[in-house]
Amino acid sequence: MKVILDIKDSKAAFVMELLSSLSFVKARPLSDENAVLVDEIKEAVEDLKLVRQGKLKARPARDLINEL
Repeated sequence: MKVILDIKDSKAAFVMELLSSLSFVKARPLSDENAVLVDEIKEAVEDLKLVRQGKLKARPARDLINEL
């Protein structure tokens, strides 16, 4: 299983040391770029859920392509 944790910077070293001490856990920090990417993907999935529920209106892909 993979888990993403949001940890305060002041506690990050402690948590990483704790996780590293567990033989069954492999822990590595995300780069800033990857953390932003994860947040953006999470937001996109939430938006997709809202579109499917009819709570948010989607744009046709053709409109997006025409903007480019």
